[in-house]
Amino acid sequence: MTAEEIVKLLEPLGKEAYKKVLLKHGVEEPLFGVKIEDLKKLQKRLKKDHRLALALYDTGIYDAMYLAGLIADDLEMTKRDLQHWVAKAHCALLSEYTVPWVAAEGTHGHELAMEWIESTKESIASSGWSTLSSLVAIRDDAELDQAELRQLLQRVQKTIRQQPNRVRHAMNAFVIAVGSHVQALSEVASQVGAKIGPVSVDNGGTASKAPYAPDQIQKVRTRGAVGKKRKTAKC
Repeated sequence: MTAEEIVKLLEPLGKEAYKKVLLKHGVEEPLFGVKIEDLKKLQKRLKKDHRLALALYDTGIYDAMYLAGLIADDLEMTKRDLQHWVAKAHCALLSEYTVPWVAAEGTHGHELAMEWIESTKESIASSGWSTLSSLVAIRDDAELDQAELRQLLQRVQKTIRQQPNRVRHAMNAFVIAVGSHVQALSEVASQVGAKIGPVSVDNGGTASKAPYAPDQIQKVRTRGAVGKKRKTAKC
């Protein structure tokens, strides 16, 4: 199937109520308001398709761009592809979820994450921190540079208050991810979260708030799930 054919399938699946929710969360037009459960049904049909994913992302239609992330063949994504995607991510749901998921599942995730967190563009910097969160969630601890992660936690502690809105959100999520998924750094992350305190994030007038890192990490600890890895970054 072509990207144009899939867009024709997506449009009638859009729900006005869900579209309004997405708009409140900062998603920009064009979008249809297709629920994730319906996108995942298409994902099962399409499976991994690198060229189709690139074409869908380039439509600029939010629903098609999200679907592109689901069907992307992450290992085929080049640095150029990922740089193009991060530059074109026009809302937080793409820059902090779709792009980081695909980057983390591929071979260039760490390199690009470390580059992106240095960006002065809010959406790109938040993509970098979100990619790091995905990496610690899916990679074995033995594959992670724990000294680097400690340095990044300290960087968050020192600089989070000076960061733009979505970067604060992504940094806070990174602290939670390290505390939840990296056994040896769980307590360190919790301590960093406590020193940071509650993080103020503007979620576009919605009721959602940035979670308090120590509380979130403690919930994982109570379940006995600290250090447990996810099979995939995508959801």
